[in-house]
Amino acid sequence: MIAVGEKLPEATFKVLTADGAKDLTTADVFAGKKVVLFGVPGAFTPGCSNNHLPGYLENFDAIKARGVDTIAVVAVNDHHVMNAWAKFTGGDGKIVFLADGNGEFTRAVGLEGDYTQGGMGKRSKRFSMLVEDGTVAAVNVEPKPGIDVSSAAKMLELL
Repeated sequence: MIAVGEKLPEATFKVLTADGAKDLTTADVFAGKKVVLFGVPGAFTPGCSNNHLPGYLENFDAIKARGVDTIAVVAVNDHHVMNAWAKFTGGDGKIVFLADGNGEFTRAVGLEGDYTQGGMGKRSKRFSMLVEDGTVAAVNVEPKPGIDVSSAAKMLELL
């Protein structure tokens, strides 16, 4: 698993824009910026939609007030699903919804979780990360189901 002090690996995410699908690299998202990134097992899943993401929306202004340039969420879902989730949750235009459709970023940072027993396949573990200019400043991975160490409230404590 990626550790504090390590640079994020090069990876490409997809986002859906008014002009269609667009690639964003880790450099596009993280270079020269202070970014709060949180990872979820899946868009529209109950814990992610009802508990994890809403905390970041509710604390959006407080997080940004602490010098954070970008708040982003990543999931092993395609960009159409992530775009629909952004619109459904009201996060569109606030949080950057990064689609890691093939799980390449998730695997590269060592945060892939196996949810095959629940019929979801290989997804992202639930985590939060503070990234400064592409380097990990903090990483919090949930040790068990639920939202605690990766919550927006815990991230605020780190900022």
